[in-house]
Amino acid sequence: MESFTSFFNSQSSSRNRWNYDSLKNFRQISPVVQTHLKKVYLSLCCALIASAAGAYLHILWNIGGLLTTLGCVGSIVWLMSTPLYEEQKRMVLLMAAALFKGACIGPLIELAIDFDPSIVIGAFVGCAVAFGCFSAAAMVARRREYLYLVGLLSSGLSMLFWLHFASSIFGGSVALFKFEVYFGLLVFVGYIVVDTQDIIEKAHLGDLDYVKHALSLFTDFIAVFVRILIIMLKNASEKEEKKKKRRN
Repeated sequence: MESFTSFFNSQSSSRNRWNYDSLKNFRQISPVVQTHLKKVYLSLCCALIASAAGAYLHILWNIGGLLTTLGCVGSIVWLMSTPLYEEQKRMVLLMAAALFKGACIGPLIELAIDFDPSIVIGAFVGCAVAFGCFSAAAMVARRREYLYLVGLLSSGLSMLFWLHFASSIFGGSVALFKFEVYFGLLVFVGYIVVDTQDIIEKAHLGDLDYVKHALSLFTDFIAVFVRILIIMLKNASEKEEKKKKRRN
């Protein structure tokens, strides 16, 4: 009981010490790491543009499917096996993986555009705001403060995998689908925080592979975006069905 009391007392005291100056406290991040983070987020922005191009190509020519999935996986494997000194090649492979990934989620984006184009914009803005807020929270927090969440998030990801596997074999339900979407959103939002702190910590230890780090954040961003888009599309379709019932 005393351990629980001391834990909550320490948490409350840390909250009392928090103020506006904490938002400007980047002194724990060295200039080298700050430069590395700029490269990571610039590469992430380029990857997001490439994925948007991939989704647009799917809308034009309906290319999204098994081949683009294999292309995305193959590009990632090729990237991870390419030496660090071949930066241009690794950057091209990152863009290729992002392009294929955009084509993979192209059918979902096309469905949302056909229903209401504002859903896609709202999902992207919401994902960008959430990503920015949680990344900033990870940056201003103490070093390694949230890395302990890796075990919990890995367990949650494993649970999602087995739930999806079981539902694909035995059949699923609406309630199970909603649980997968919302729980998956929670897991990948947590990964944004953990991966950001992991990137900072690895950079402090000398790992300045900004392409691989941008790939990690890109994966988190797409996972959150897809789930937000599904939630918004589901809510919009339910509202539309209610309106039709009222008219009838």
